[in-house]
Amino acid sequence: MSLDVSPALLEQAERGEVDEAEFVDCVRTSLPYAWEMISSLVAQLKVDGGQFADNQTPPPDERARGQLLRALASDAIRGALQRHFGVRLAFQNCHRVAVFPLEASVDETLARFTSVRSQVLNQSPEFRDC
Repeated sequence: MSLDVSPALLEQAERGEVDEAEFVDCVRTSLPYAWEMISSLVAQLKVDGGQFADNQTPPPDERARGQLLRALASDAIRGALQRHFGVRLAFQNCHRVAVFPLEASVDETLARFTSVRSQVLNQSPEFRDC
């Protein structure tokens, strides 16, 4: 299971809609490495400005890598994180996460970052099985 869902949150889901703030808190506590990575990138973007902030350091272990993959591969988790932090998330390889502001002025940069060309250029043998 990718998230440590409390009985109360599960009960909410069984009754109908889930409170997104409670879901985000579940993500925060269940995937602390991914949460910290994204939080720190959001803070970096706010402090440094620019068109995006990204991480290029591989996760310290497979558990951390798994958290990052689960957070960004799930449409529900990724969408909730984007709404919570007010950013757009992009992902390459097994660890390169980037946060982009919501402004339309960075749309071209985001399109380049998520392009097929960029994906191909960001491959390397050491990331083959990550």
